[in-house]
Amino acid sequence: MPKTTKVKKKISKVKNKTVIKPKSKLATKPKVLSKGPIKISKNYTPKDTEKYMCEKHKVFFRVKLQEWKKELVRANNEALYNGSMDDNSISADIVDQASSYTDKNVEMKAINRQIKLISEIDKALIRIKDDTYGYCLDTAEPIGLKRLMARPVAKFTIAAQEKHEKNEKVYADE
Repeated sequence: MPKTTKVKKKISKVKNKTVIKPKSKLATKPKVLSKGPIKISKNYTPKDTEKYMCEKHKVFFRVKLQEWKKELVRANNEALYNGSMDDNSISADIVDQASSYTDKNVEMKAINRQIKLISEIDKALIRIKDDTYGYCLDTAEPIGLKRLMARPVAKFTIAAQEKHEKNEKVYADE
């Protein structure tokens, strides 16, 4: 029987180096993770003296958009619920039926506009996550705090918005 010898292997611990790889060629610097979620007071308003679209601004607009969305969803649910209750009151008078039909048509158009607005709010929330919120989709210039305060779902600077509206009018006339 052959004699076997035991060989001891040296096991050395290797320290792992963590390398942050950018997701795209444009993203060369790694994101700095904050220590915790940023909290802002309820009466906070973004100021021009702060860095544009800093974390405080993003949190402020995210909260504003989420509250606006909740309000619209609640209003739509109430309108749909209350509107469906009126279906039982069909009048024999043709004028009353026409008036009721017109009222329902106006109400449904308002609900459809609000649904489109909710969709725009969702897109704005996605832009906040992507760090593209507050910058024009055409020119990549800052939209501006005053415009975002007035219209939080704004996607374009005023000049770019005017250009889009002019193009829409030209194509609508054809």
